[in-house]
Amino acid sequence: MQTLFEMKIRAIKTEQDYNEALARLEKIFHAEADTLEGDEAEVLSILIEKYEDEHYPIHLPDPIEAIKFRMEQMGMKQKDLAELIGLKSRVSEILNRKRKLTLDMIRKLSTSLHIPTEVLVQDY
Repeated sequence: MQTLFEMKIRAIKTEQDYNEALARLEKIFHAEADTLEGDEAEVLSILIEKYEDEHYPIHLPDPIEAIKFRMEQMGMKQKDLAELIGLKSRVSEILNRKRKLTLDMIRKLSTSLHIPTEVLVQDY
């Protein structure tokens, strides 16, 4: 039986290592679980994910842009948002970055618009 060492699994340290790991994973992606190739695919996936997290981090979206995006997706207008968080003028100030979100607003927006609180609490 071949071991992981014999499969030549190693840390991904360079862009070339990363590209080679992606190419290999593509070849064995549909390998059956509990087989050598299935185990290799699982280990490669973990290594690739670690490399991507370190070299290509995905940052959280801007809170105001996230609100605007969800409003657009849900077909909401500023008056609809005013029903959630207060006066229409307050909504305008928030969307124009002239007023900060309060904790109460963050809770309501998170629940109603399904925006994670960690997005809404960021500085903007």
